[in-house]
Amino acid sequence: MIESLSIAKTATYGIVPQTLAGLARFNFLFGSNGAGKTTITKIIANPGAYPNCSVAWKKGTPLEPLVYNRDFVERNFNAAPRLKGIFTLGEQDINNLEAIAAKKVELDAISKSIEQLTNTLQGADQKSGKKGELTTLESEIKDKCWAQKQKHEDAFKDAFTGLRANSEKFKERTLTELASNKAELKALDYLTEKAKTVFGEAPAIEAAVPSLGATGITGHESNPILAKKVIGKEDVDIAELIQRLGNSDWVKQGQVFYGQSKPTCPFCQQQVLDSFEVSLSSYFDETFAQDTAAIADLQSVYERDADALRAKLKAVADANSRFINVDAFEAERSAIEARLATNALLLSSKGKEPSLPIQLESLTEMLASATKLVADANAAVTAHNEIARNITKERANLTGQVWKYVLEIELKAELTAYTAKKAGLTAAISKLGLQIQEATASKAAKAKEIKELEKSATSIEPTIEGINSLLKSFGFRNFSLAKADDGPFYKLVRSDGSDAKESLSEGERSFLTFLYFFHLLKGSESESGMTSDRVVVFDDPVSSLDSDVLFIVSSLIKSLFDPVREKKSGIKQIFVLTHNVYFHKEVTYTSDRGDDAKVGERTYWTVRKGDGGATVQLHKSNPIKTSYDLLWAELRRPDKSALTVQNTMRRILENYFKILGRIDFDKICDEFQGQQKAMCRSLFAWVNDGSHFAHDDAFYTFDEASIEVYMDIFKQVFMKTNQQAHYDMMMAGPH
Repeated sequence: MIESLSIAKTATYGIVPQTLAGLARFNFLFGSNGAGKTTITKIIANPGAYPNCSVAWKKGTPLEPLVYNRDFVERNFNAAPRLKGIFTLGEQDINNLEAIAAKKVELDAISKSIEQLTNTLQGADQKSGKKGELTTLESEIKDKCWAQKQKHEDAFKDAFTGLRANSEKFKERTLTELASNKAELKALDYLTEKAKTVFGEAPAIEAAVPSLGATGITGHESNPILAKKVIGKEDVDIAELIQRLGNSDWVKQGQVFYGQSKPTCPFCQQQVLDSFEVSLSSYFDETFAQDTAAIADLQSVYERDADALRAKLKAVADANSRFINVDAFEAERSAIEARLATNALLLSSKGKEPSLPIQLESLTEMLASATKLVADANAAVTAHNEIARNITKERANLTGQVWKYVLEIELKAELTAYTAKKAGLTAAISKLGLQIQEATASKAAKAKEIKELEKSATSIEPTIEGINSLLKSFGFRNFSLAKADDGPFYKLVRSDGSDAKESLSEGERSFLTFLYFFHLLKGSESESGMTSDRVVVFDDPVSSLDSDVLFIVSSLIKSLFDPVREKKSGIKQIFVLTHNVYFHKEVTYTSDRGDDAKVGERTYWTVRKGDGGATVQLHKSNPIKTSYDLLWAELRRPDKSALTVQNTMRRILENYFKILGRIDFDKICDEFQGQQKAMCRSLFAWVNDGSHFAHDDAFYTFDEASIEVYMDIFKQVFMKTNQQAHYDMMMAGPH
């Protein structure tokens, strides 16, 4: 059955969708001509033709719609040269009927099984069930994956390129990596540091830090001359005195000055003997000269090596490499230069006092530390340049390592649980799908069996007998239905056998087409299908019918209700739409007042057309307390529409004066004089014209200015006929 309808941008309906929701087995819609009722029936008959409208079926299973409206009348009577035969199941073949009934029970059981399986698979709303569980599972893991993207985006955004704006794609990439990632698992600190080089702009090739290289300066520290006391010969006559005084260095310096002052001593200014000069020269012999020369050479070489070392240290500092520990290197450099200066002073003192043993301060550890800093920096430069030369490969490797970290450290537990649960749900969904497929095939096979049985037990003859019997019983005796001479068709004939189709009155045609539709509900236009489940719609079936036939039609429609209620009919749902208050009253009447209160038994709706478009309104109970009251309520509305007020006046005048008052319209007009009489005749002439139109797309020329004029004439009709009290009461509204 239909659970809801949504209508918009169609015929009289505007942009804002109008929804009929919570529909029941029996649904009654009341509204004026032109309000939008027939549009609803057309949508039910063919929802695909109305893209802005929709029909929601229970369990998503559409039923066959059988709709009685103007389109049905036009298609089957006005446009067709002859009526199609209605095939019904004959009652003479009991065995066949019982077989069909039994297989229909089996078919219903299969349908029920499909419904249950489908409900387990996807729920009644097509969003729950196992598929709903899978959807929820996918949504949950998507959120958990996305949380990792947000957590690591700043550091690893390049690893997430193309995924940073789409959580679904990020989840899919995570699952792809889960199945294929073979990267090495690295610590987060390692990944973060490497990302600074690998990700972002492509790194440039960096120059190596100048090497300190091998230096011989530390070799000077072990030179034996440093520890040697350089003095003169000991067997010279003055040697004993010099050694006792320990002033060999002073004497050597004096010898230099003596060369300038001889034969006078540069210190005491006394005349020196020639033998003393000889003794002095003998004391400072060749060995002494060689040793002092060695000291001078060492001092010179050390200074040269020190300058070279300083230059290398400066070159390292000037390189300003980002790969070296600048603070540590500068500390080592300062310490080395200070020690070089200290050693230079020591060597200088040795040169001045050769007899003084000295020991240079060692540079070995300092140079080793500085050399290591340079070596470490160059190792980093080499690694950087390797990355720069292979940036594409490095990025791919790092991206894989980032995803490996996310998979193994961040999401391992979540992905393990997800994989296990998804496997179970996928297996269940696959199994349910297979079961539904098999059941659907069984259903099709069973339906085919029923169709074959129906073909062997159907005939169009019973419909002829049924319709003719009803025509005669209701006074339509001058025409009848007969089987056409060729094919499964009917023809309309007079008692003399002549064709009656073109000479039927409007009332005869309306009643005949209704009876044809009524019998179609029990049969089919083909040899099979008469037992299929259906939704039936009646749209103003009493148009152009007099009051006697009105009650007949309402009784025939009501005869369908009990089988539907008791689930003994292929009809699963009924819609009745009308503008006729008396028909509405009759078709909705029930002797059991409890029926209206049954949940899901009935729904009541009103359809109105306003300036903004047609609207539908649901009522808790039958809104036509008396249908006549509703007509007056339309006139009391301050926002009366020129499109509907004319028909409202017509129906009030018809109901009150023709049916209730039994007063002829011409007699009423005779109560007026002059122009008022002409206006009254104009009103009734318009009323009579309007009475010939039954469908909601009828259009009348009636502007807003005319409303007040005819409202005044309408009021005077009641005054002239001594019915003002009734007018005043009805216009005052309910008390």
